[in-house]
Amino acid sequence: MEFINKAVNSQTAVIELHRGKVNALNGKVVKELRDIFKQLENDNDISAIILTGRGSFFSFGFDIPEFMDYSREAFREYLLSFTALYRYLFLYPKPIIAAINGHAIAGGCMLVTPCDYRIMVTGKSKISLNEITFGSSLFAGSIEILKFCTGQRNAEIIAGTGKMFTPDEAHKIGLVDEVVPPENLLPQAQKIAAEYGNRSGSAYRGIKHLLRGPLAISMEADEAASINDFIEIWYSDAMRIKLAQIKIHS
Repeated sequence: MEFINKAVNSQTAVIELHRGKVNALNGKVVKELRDIFKQLENDNDISAIILTGRGSFFSFGFDIPEFMDYSREAFREYLLSFTALYRYLFLYPKPIIAAINGHAIAGGCMLVTPCDYRIMVTGKSKISLNEITFGSSLFAGSIEILKFCTGQRNAEIIAGTGKMFTPDEAHKIGLVDEVVPPENLLPQAQKIAAEYGNRSGSAYRGIKHLLRGPLAISMEADEAASINDFIEIWYSDAMRIKLAQIKIHS
């Protein structure tokens, strides 16, 4: 795969994003993530998965300069695949531990919230659903998963303000479960993955579905309308001016 590294340690697979400096998301990254998770879903030797990034970013989110040239229909297809990915991760039958190695912004944040456990490094890294700060909306699924993680009131603060949260702030509001020094990130993620992986796989899968299945059904029903709203804002004249000012150094 071009933008995904896979390593296996005992019964845990480590999936690492590595696309340029900021691990920006595009259609190929989303497809590769879906493909590798599907492969691991059917691998009986893997009991848990760690999702992380390379460098000082987990992911900046969408590759905005690339999407500026997309037609509405091409962009819609991307959004359908991206939202399907985070819904897939939300119900994934094996535990996923997010090892947040750096900034997790917008779409990057949407990739960690569906995970079963989220560990973030200390330091200057930030995590945010900051779409509102540049005039964009969010998706139905991203909001429902956020509420599942943080509760209604904290979700309103996170999504409604677009604030960039420090690791400690994110921990206090439930956006991450644990904060560790950078050198401890993968060792701690491996420890948590092993704890999850040692549980009965079939029991865990069943309980996870009971906890999350009804929510997944409801969010999918509202997703298409939220994507339509997102596209209308994205292609508005005012939004195009703001997006053109966003730079990604890949």
